[in-house]
Amino acid sequence: MSHSLRSVPSHKQLIYDYIANLGPIAKAELLEAHDITSSTMTRLLDDMAKEGLILVTGLGPSKGGRKPLLYQINPDYGYIFGLEISRFTSTLGLFDMNMNQKSVVRWRMDETMTPERLVAHTVGMMLAFKKDHALSQSRILGLGIGAVGPLDRSSGVIINPQYFPAKGWEQVPICAMFEEAAGLPTLLENGANTALVGEHWSMRQDNVEHALYVSAGISLRSAMMSHGQIVYGKVDMEGSIGQMIIDVDGPRLEESGNYGSLETFASVQALERQVRTRLKVGGGLLLNNVAPEKVNLDTITEGLNAGDPFIREIFRQSASYFGVGLANLINTFHPELIILGGALISANPMYYQVATEVAVKKTYYGEAYIPQFSMGRLKEDAVVTGAALMVRSRMKL
Repeated sequence: MSHSLRSVPSHKQLIYDYIANLGPIAKAELLEAHDITSSTMTRLLDDMAKEGLILVTGLGPSKGGRKPLLYQINPDYGYIFGLEISRFTSTLGLFDMNMNQKSVVRWRMDETMTPERLVAHTVGMMLAFKKDHALSQSRILGLGIGAVGPLDRSSGVIINPQYFPAKGWEQVPICAMFEEAAGLPTLLENGANTALVGEHWSMRQDNVEHALYVSAGISLRSAMMSHGQIVYGKVDMEGSIGQMIIDVDGPRLEESGNYGSLETFASVQALERQVRTRLKVGGGLLLNNVAPEKVNLDTITEGLNAGDPFIREIFRQSASYFGVGLANLINTFHPELIILGGALISANPMYYQVATEVAVKKTYYGEAYIPQFSMGRLKEDAVVTGAALMVRSRMKL
């Protein structure tokens, strides 16, 4: 069995995706949702059943006549790899067609994890997963990658992400590298988009159409969904919200960044800089036994959990600024749901609580609009799940 991926979905693909998301489902419900004739629908369902894509799973309730057949996708039709390439850790997951996670592994992204080493390490894990589950190469439909941007999706290139511990992460043809090393069709998308796709899929019964995903960590990353589809701009700049100006008279985090930008106040680097400065001047922190250059999010979180008043205050201030940034995005887009993720959100419950409280206070539209917030259901597995879903939705059926 050979596999390829397409960019424009066919009728068959749309119906398959609909069954995948809402099945078990009857033909009548499929006809209500798709503008095709009953005979064409019957033919497509018969074709997909013969190919093993879908299964007849039983009979639905009768509405006066014979009980209708119910269709669902065949979870064992094939398997998909999802890969997250991030700055702290990277993750590889193996999924069946129902997005059941069969295996997952995470590893640290240290100074040795160059693109070449990441590909070799990942392919080794893929081989181990296939052996564990007795899967031949022909059973694997493809690899979806959710990566830190900016990137060029069409050419499968990671352009020049910041803050990677290892060198060599500029103009990386990551899809070509994996296609050669793993022999699989490979798709690239930014990690914020795949996280939103994954979380949206996990909440598919809630019928959310307009959603916002924002990740607060080493950088600030965002994705937007309207009518169930990811919103794209001319170029991929998932981290551009970090350059949103919060204080026109404020400092800047990096030489090329905006003065008073959101990332200057609400990012891991901003917190690390503040704590290092305090330590250098002898601020009496609980972290006084830590050298300034050794300060990272882990040590900051330890100080926060130990009750350090200075760290608690800068953490709260950071969350408050992040909430202002969220309010600006919400006031622009007015999504039904805002999903928050990233290292700062998961570091301590206070960050999420303060950020959402500030965002609600500064969101304006009227009593009819009340944004809903969530930390997501998939959390650290959102990116790899969304990356695998991306492959499933672009199969050439």
